[in-house]
Amino acid sequence: MVPEMLLRKSAATVVDRRDFLKVCSLAAAAVGLPSQVAASFAQEAQAGRKPSVIWLHFQECTGCTESLLRASHPDIADVIFDFVSLDYHETLFVAAGHQAEAARRQAMADNAGKYVLVVEGAIPTKDNGIYCMIGGQTAVDMLEETAAQAGAIIAIGSCASWGGIPSSGPNPTGAQGAPQVLAGKTVVTIPGCPPNPYNFLGVVLQYATLGSLPALDDKGRPLFAYGRTIHEHCPRRPHFDAGRFAKKFGDEGHRQGWCLYELGCKGPQTFANCSTQAFCDVPDAWPIGIGHPCFGCTEQDIAFKVPLHATIGIPFTTPGAGHAPISAPAGNVGAIATGVAGLVVGGLVGAGVRAAKKMETETQPEPGSNA
Repeated sequence: MVPEMLLRKSAATVVDRRDFLKVCSLAAAAVGLPSQVAASFAQEAQAGRKPSVIWLHFQECTGCTESLLRASHPDIADVIFDFVSLDYHETLFVAAGHQAEAARRQAMADNAGKYVLVVEGAIPTKDNGIYCMIGGQTAVDMLEETAAQAGAIIAIGSCASWGGIPSSGPNPTGAQGAPQVLAGKTVVTIPGCPPNPYNFLGVVLQYATLGSLPALDDKGRPLFAYGRTIHEHCPRRPHFDAGRFAKKFGDEGHRQGWCLYELGCKGPQTFANCSTQAFCDVPDAWPIGIGHPCFGCTEQDIAFKVPLHATIGIPFTTPGAGHAPISAPAGNVGAIATGVAGLVVGGLVGAGVRAAKKMETETQPEPGSNA
């Protein structure tokens, strides 16, 4: 079924230039590119230089495509009609069967060395790849054939990036990610389950208009999106630094928005921009935003491998990254101790006692504790 927004877009006969430039500006801003890039976006697109995109589906749930369909700045209709030529996509394609496969090969021949190959889903490699076949061709063969003459290769989602759910134990199909199957080729990975659509659009639009790829980390992830950990820009980070942690779901700390680290949050080891780039323009539409710990879906060694609520280590020592104690080991500060401290400095006994009484008044028991 063709999404309604695509039908509305196809029915439009004139694209308002102001609206078009607005879309270009939003696209550039969404991925952190300078505003001048928006003009390049518009010039290249209006000149008709739209790259061919071939989108392959393998072992997946189509959640990555569903996420992309719900982006709005720009939406998928703007991308398809204004920026790229989507020549093969099994979910959005009207054609089917041999007609669809013929279109894929025609697009490959017409745009050899220039088209963008997008891979969604893991690739089964066991038993010669017989567990996923399309048009009589295994996923491995289809991927290698299409990748051979691609100008850029993008693996969208954790399944395509390194196997994701299909590769989790016992992995009966021998599922792997596109970078593992296409060893030796540059594959841009956009991991996530699902990934943020703007991270994908940022890469596609940069390649479409500037002919280049963004800077990548050692896992093929764009640094503009995966250059910092969730922990570094988490909205609950001040509570972590202050030693305020939710102990169980629904307790007072959880309701007050305290840090979720002790409930199994994987934010300290997860590189992603979830808190700064809203999913599909919906504020707080991500795990921590709705009160659940980050489960590390952008990390190969965490998601689907580490128990959902297991507590992990904190390997990155950014300022304030130490796991502060929730309460002082000796308990509340007492008036006697404060008074003794006052005697040491001499002449300040009265001030020390007053300070101690004030601290006693201000010190509150931990939510849910028996103190």
